[in-house]
Amino acid sequence: MPKILIVGGGYAGFYTAWKLEKHLRRGEASVTLVDPLSYMTYQPFLPEVAAGSIQPRHVVVAFRRHLKKTRIVSARITAIDPEAKVATFTPQDGEPWQEEYDVLVVTAGSITRTFPIPGIADSAFGMKNIEEAVGIRDRLMGNFNRASNLHDSPLKRRLLNVTVVGGGFAGVEAIAELRSLSSYLVGKYPTIDFEETSFHLVEAMGRIMPEVSAKNAEWVVRDLEKRGVNVHLNAQLVGAEGGVIELATGEKFETDLLIWTAGVMAHPSAKGFGLPQDERGRIRANAALQVVTAEGAVVPGVWSAGDVAAVPDLSGSSPLPDKTCVPNAQHAVRQAKRLAKNLVAELRGEAPIDYNHKNAGAVAGLGLYNGVMQSGRFSLRGFPAWVAHRGYHGLAMPTWERKLRVVGDWAGNFFLKRELASLALGRPRAVFQEYALRPAARPRADEHATPTVADKAPTASVATAAAPAAPVAEKAPAKPRTRKPAAPKAE
Repeated sequence: MPKILIVGGGYAGFYTAWKLEKHLRRGEASVTLVDPLSYMTYQPFLPEVAAGSIQPRHVVVAFRRHLKKTRIVSARITAIDPEAKVATFTPQDGEPWQEEYDVLVVTAGSITRTFPIPGIADSAFGMKNIEEAVGIRDRLMGNFNRASNLHDSPLKRRLLNVTVVGGGFAGVEAIAELRSLSSYLVGKYPTIDFEETSFHLVEAMGRIMPEVSAKNAEWVVRDLEKRGVNVHLNAQLVGAEGGVIELATGEKFETDLLIWTAGVMAHPSAKGFGLPQDERGRIRANAALQVVTAEGAVVPGVWSAGDVAAVPDLSGSSPLPDKTCVPNAQHAVRQAKRLAKNLVAELRGEAPIDYNHKNAGAVAGLGLYNGVMQSGRFSLRGFPAWVAHRGYHGLAMPTWERKLRVVGDWAGNFFLKRELASLALGRPRAVFQEYALRPAARPRADEHATPTVADKAPTASVATAAAPAAPVAEKAPAKPRTRKPAAPKAE
């Protein structure tokens, strides 16, 4: 039975495995999905998680619940030998091991792209995973609690400042949702005025949201400014040390909540897979989602999709210089569905079909009851666009079980208003550690003992005392062992 190995459980990895379960016949192939996490995150909902509109657990899809015919391995693939068709699995605990495969699918996804700007690595949040969204919410709620006890002061203004760097969809949705939440919070804190809060969106280019028309992007800027957001265009961030934001324009202000959303890059792990890559670190693929060399020759039995892959955009709508598909959820999901069909077709001796998907448009939520949507020349703004945003992503959320949970959160917020509890999940043991009783310090055994003659006698010679201990032989590093995957259970 052919062994299919899927590396990475993001959009592309999850959907590939999900669709393979649907298309493969019983006994036709075995599927293994490898990811250090046990779930896939639906990233378009992260701004709403940060704003408290959706519960964090409801935007993740557990592999072991929804991929019932797939073997799930919680580990990282740290090396691949495409010639021998062997992959190295490295778990969080225990020794690495190796396994053979017949078909390889690389869907390692992407990470947040950063630059060596002082202060970014130490103080900024990303907006790429569920932990970051929860951390942003906890920081904002905690800052409101702290600021409520302060009179007008630099510290209070710093605590009530939110700065987002990056004017793409992720950045605009993040600042719009947090602005909406903060407007609601002000009404719950009598000692905080709306004018004391400040929000800044920093974009190095001359416009925001390149996915929509310039006219719609300008409308979004006006809408954000009307709601109290300072939009800085053509303003590059040059420093953020100690929470002091410095822009290339000379502007300077302080913040206690800095969010970085200025783009993504292919996951660095792909560099260790021994596969052809382009200058941006993406794995080269053809339109059929097969991995190819720089000359276009197909690498047998290797496929790739999603943010980690450089897939030609046959629709001709790509804004990228190399005319490849832009890294977004829309392409990742649709590429995964095509990849699964093509992989099964190849197993059955049939020809694969090229991925050719015209962009269906873009839709963004701009806080409660507000949004923007564009599909070709057709566009919506305000409440209708917000409805379109929730409708599109509600349907796009995988599995009906997850859809119902998300819709339930929306219904609860509509009737019961926003959830304002801050759980401080980043410090789960803080209270326990503060009050936990610790054993009393014990006196040393010789602390009260009467010195003996031997104690007073001179010690061994300096040469003897300084002699180093015999070296201990070091063990050779353990080599990855080869492990055979468990036989699949009979269905």
